[in-house]
Amino acid sequence: MGRVTERRRVIRIRDGVVSERPDTLVAEEPLEIRLNGKPLAITMRTPGDDFALAAGFLVSEGVLGAADELRSIVYCAGATADGVNTYNVVDVSTAPGVVIPDITLERNVYTTSSCGLCGKASLDAVRTTARWPIDDHADGAPPVRLTPELLARLPDRLRAAQRVFDRTGGLHAAALFTEDGDLIDVREDVGRHNAVDKLVGRALQDGGLPLARTVLMVSGRASFELAQKAVMAGVPVLAAVSAPSSLAVDLAAETGLTLIGFLRGSSMNVYAGEHRVALRTAAATG
Repeated sequence: MGRVTERRRVIRIRDGVVSERPDTLVAEEPLEIRLNGKPLAITMRTPGDDFALAAGFLVSEGVLGAADELRSIVYCAGATADGVNTYNVVDVSTAPGVVIPDITLERNVYTTSSCGLCGKASLDAVRTTARWPIDDHADGAPPVRLTPELLARLPDRLRAAQRVFDRTGGLHAAALFTEDGDLIDVREDVGRHNAVDKLVGRALQDGGLPLARTVLMVSGRASFELAQKAVMAGVPVLAAVSAPSSLAVDLAAETGLTLIGFLRGSSMNVYAGEHRVALRTAAATG
């Protein structure tokens, strides 16, 4: 397995004083995901939780939705011409009878750590492939209702759980919280979408999908890809410390996802799904 961090020489300049020292950097390596032996996607990621990452990616693509649909995930031995296993290629095998949607067939997909999946499916495709409607009271339980005070505490709790960030300053993070604000799981990666895939993939492996009555908190912006991943995993609330994109807001509004951006301290913007936020006063219209 590759290391999460690596050491590199750096020249430091501080107040005119020049020094040389080793610096700890976050590792970034490609991961090729194969589905039933066929190449499907390549993503730049931080090594670690690779099986969960692959599983979570396939949840967002509508291939997997339950643990029993996953037969195995293995590293491909002899991934290089000289037979060396780089641990940068994984093959996901689905259980017999799992239907592979057309969205994943015969594609050569390349993702980067910054932009997510290029050429993503349209809003219509997300709606048609999502397995679970975002309905957080279908079982008769009261709807999810979050106070601004609870939401305001989540960024600090996420930051406190980031272990590798403290050493590198170069990782995104994603965390799952209960509706009461308790931390369920947290994952870090050089790519924010990879961190979410690792969370969702672990939940799939543990039989925890859909992720109803949870809050997904991300350390960066809320792109369309992250909103898509939340919808595909059945998450009712997505919160980000930075801005959402217009397409993320459109997707949230059409699917019922609560989308919160610029969550910093006691300030936040609610872009969609405001019925899950316990607002004490009417929103200003002026």
